Amino acid sequence: MTTTVSQTGPQGTAVSARPSRRAKRTGAHRRTLVAWLFLLPFLAVFVVYTAIPTVAALGFSLTDLRGTDLRNPFAVEFVALSNYAWLFSDGRFVRDLGNTAIFVLVGVPLTMLLGFALALALDAGVRRLRGVFRTIFFAPVVTNVVAVALIWQYAFNRNGTVNEVLSNIGFAGPNWLGDPNLAMPVVILLGVWRNFGIAMVLFLAGLQGVPEDVHEAAALDGAGWWRRLWHITTPLLVPTILLVSVLLTVFYLQVFDEPYLLTDGGPLGSTESVALYTYHQFGFGQFGLSSAASFVILVLVAVVSIIQFRLLRPRA
Repeated sequence: MTTTVSQTGPQGTAVSARPSRRAKRTGAHRRTLVAWLFLLPFLAVFVVYTAIPTVAALGFSLTDLRGTDLRNPFAVEFVALSNYAWLFSDGRFVRDLGNTAIFVLVGVPLTMLLGFALALALDAGVRRLRGVFRTIFFAPVVTNVVAVALIWQYAFNRNGTVNEVLSNIGFAGPNWLGDPNLAMPVVILLGVWRNFGIAMVLFLAGLQGVPEDVHEAAALDGAGWWRRLWHITTPLLVPTILLVSVLLTVFYLQVFDEPYLLTDGGPLGSTESVALYTYHQFGFGQFGLSSAASFVILVLVAVVSIIQFRLLRPRA
């Protein structure tokens, strides 16, 4: 039952204290307008630098656009899905899909495990030093990747630091970056080293959100550290695990810096990812084919992300 509060006006007439529907609509319209004004700069940047290039790339992927066609755009022909069909018939692209799958299947679990282990250690360690160690472990994320790649190239060179250490203990070091069987682990290791700080920070934030009284109650019931971790901490961290896994999967599906700077996809294409393949095709002037390859990456990211959300989303 709705009660209308009335007041007496100057002439003895009853005036409703509740605002009219028109006033409510006017206030709502003003708030909506203010919200859109705040969103306008972001929308402008998004449209100019993301939406328009994405639509243009999709259009290019359906044509035979090449670098030689830029002077005569009217010579470009519409080829529909021929570029996509050619990609999956190209042995190099199929190989690079397999390389990218290795990056994801090996790199994501290793990065998550290392980040989670360090987050557990920091959460249980001395609180005064937590900020210092968090900064140290997060440093690889913000370090210049070109400088890091140069250091790694020197370290894993045939006469580099790693082989020098191995020779000092009686082992002959291999040619890490020149061996197709060893180059991939080195590239993945660099990716793990660069990204475990992101996983660590996110897991640490999730761990600090777990109520202490839940652990205390479980400890009083006789649950050990491992049982509390498996049956209490991990289920409460499912949203964080989902976030970290999606972010890392998107990164490794689009991995480019590590293979490009360390090996340029070699040796013998053993470390070339789909993103690096796309870059190489663009450099060859195959703009239509390069655009098609980039949309394959986009579809892979979308499909894998949907699967992760279905598998890891919190159950009500």
